[in-house]
Amino acid sequence: MKTFLRQILGTFILAGAIFFLLQFTLQSSIVVGSSMEPNFQQGQRLIINKLTYKFHEPERGDVIVFHPPDNYQVDYIKRIIALPGDIVEIEKETVYVNGSPLSEPYIKDFPNYTFDQNEIPENQYFVLGDNRNNSNDSHNGWTLPRQNIIGKAWLSIWPPTYWGVIPDYSLQE
Repeated sequence: MKTFLRQILGTFILAGAIFFLLQFTLQSSIVVGSSMEPNFQQGQRLIINKLTYKFHEPERGDVIVFHPPDNYQVDYIKRIIALPGDIVEIEKETVYVNGSPLSEPYIKDFPNYTFDQNEIPENQYFVLGDNRNNSNDSHNGWTLPRQNIIGKAWLSIWPPTYWGVIPDYSLQE
């Protein structure tokens, strides 16, 4: 009987350890809205890697999940466009970072707005939705504090037609 109880206790301890390890490293997130179309759809479920930014800083082109600066109760999904210290500008349907136009094959439509040249503050990021004309993002005058980033979008797990690893677009100037 002691052996049986020891095995049961060991199983519960192992299950608890796995549960807490997964909670620390991964998170499931559901896409709400159309701000990331055509690449992410309303209701699409993603796995977010919460550990990756413990080892390196976020990079231009990463698709991230974060808490917006004005509402810590919700999660947003956007793409990092500019890093701390970068100068960003949106003009004539083109996003410029440090004076160079970005090649953005993933966007739905070119932006129909302008954003005056602005330097991104230290520990802040400039993020935009892939559906540039239907997204509450940094073109509205806010930048994203580093501490608000939850993690990097890693896998699409639902619906089955979208299964797979999130494409990595390394945005070069």
